[in-house]
Amino acid sequence: MRAKLTALLVGSVLGVLLLATGLSMLLLKQPDFARIDQAAATQISMLADLAARTQGSLEEGLYGRIADAPAGGRPIAPFTDAINGVLTRRGHALHVAVSEPVDFGWPVISAPLADGRWVIMPLGIPMPGPQRSWALVGWILLVAVGVTLVMVFAVRRFTEPLALLQRTADAITPCSGLHPVAEKGPAEVRAAARAINQLAARLHQVMESRMRLVAAAGHDLRTPMTRMRLRAEFLGEEERAAFIDDLDELDGIADSAIRLVREEVEDGRGETLSLDAMVVDTVAELRAIGYAVSLERAAPVTIQARPEALRRALRNLFINAATHGRQAHVRVEAVEGLGHVVIEDVGPGIPEELLPHVFEPFFRVDPARGAPGAGLGLAIAEQIVTRSGGSLILENMAVGLRQRVDFPAIASSADLSEAG
Repeated sequence: MRAKLTALLVGSVLGVLLLATGLSMLLLKQPDFARIDQAAATQISMLADLAARTQGSLEEGLYGRIADAPAGGRPIAPFTDAINGVLTRRGHALHVAVSEPVDFGWPVISAPLADGRWVIMPLGIPMPGPQRSWALVGWILLVAVGVTLVMVFAVRRFTEPLALLQRTADAITPCSGLHPVAEKGPAEVRAAARAINQLAARLHQVMESRMRLVAAAGHDLRTPMTRMRLRAEFLGEEERAAFIDDLDELDGIADSAIRLVREEVEDGRGETLSLDAMVVDTVAELRAIGYAVSLERAAPVTIQARPEALRRALRNLFINAATHGRQAHVRVEAVEGLGHVVIEDVGPGIPEELLPHVFEPFFRVDPARGAPGAGLGLAIAEQIVTRSGGSLILENMAVGLRQRVDFPAIASSADLSEAG
C-alpha cells in the first residue's frame, strides 16, 4: 500500500508539473527575430546615409560612431546574413558585417562608407546563449527526485500505524502469540501500538478462558459418566453394551474437544525427527488393530515437530481415510525442500462446496449417516500440522479423497556430514 500511495502522489505531482511546464512553453512566445533584423537594417542604413551626406564625423553616442576600420571580434554569421538579406530586399547596396567585439558585451554592426570609413552601431539584442535544453531536463529530474523523496518520507510517516499493524499481523504465526509492541514514536504510532497490545491481551484472555471452560466441562462430565457406568452394570447384557458404547462416544468427544483446545494454545515447534520413520510406525500400529492402511513408499525426510502431537495428527488422518474412504494408501515424498505425506482413499470424497469447512470443529459431511467420531479429527490434525509449520490440503480425486501434509524439510546430521 505504501508503494502504491507513493507512486500515486508522485505521479500526480509530476503530472501537474509536466502539464504546467508544457503549457508555459506553448503560451510563452519566442522573440520575433525577423522584426529585430528589419529594425537593425533600417537603423544602420539611416546612419550610413546621414554620415555620407554630412561628410563630417558622427558624434560618438549610444546609437553609433564613425571609425576608420570595422569592429573586430568574432563574426556572427546568422545576424550578418539576416540583416544583409533585409537590405538587399529593400534595394540598398550596403553590405554590413555583424561581430562580437572582445571588449563589448553586445554584438555590433559595421557598415562601410564610400570614403573608406565605417559606421559602427551596437545591435540592440544580446548574444544568444548556448543551447541548454539539458538544463530543462535536469530541472525536471531534480524536481522529480525531490518530490519523490518528500513523498516517500510523508507517506512512511503517515502510514506508519498501518505498517505497524501489518508487521504485527505478519509476526503472528501458529506457533507464536502476540508479543507486546513498543509504544514509542509519533502519537499515531503510539496509539496503534497501544491498541494492538490491548487486542493481544484480550485475545490471550479469551484463549485462556476457552481452555479453562473446555477443560472444566470435560472434567465435570467425568463424574456423571462414571455414575452412569456403575448403573449400567445393573442392566441387561444387550442393553448394557449399547449404554456403554454411548458413554465411550461421549468420553471420546470430551477428550477430542480438550485436545483441540490444547493444540490451539500450545506453543513450541518441537524437535527434529524422522517423518518417514514416524509414518512407518503409525501405519504398522493401525494395521495391527485392523485398519485398512497400506504404505506404498517412504522417502527419508527430516522435519521439526512435536512427536506425540504429530503422531496423533497422522493417526487421525490415516483413520479418517481408512474409515470413511474404505482404504488408506500412504506415501512419503521429499520434493524441493518439502516433506509430503500423501494419503489417498477410494471413498466417495467430499462435495466441493463443503471442502472449505472440513477443518471446522464437529464438521461431518453427512451427520445423518451416523458415522463414528465427533467430527474433531481433521480439526485437531490441522491445528497440529499448522503449529508445526506445515500445511494440510484436502482435494477430491476422480475416485476418492487425497489428503496431503506438507512440512519444511531440514537437513539431518547425516546429510550435513555427507555434504561436508
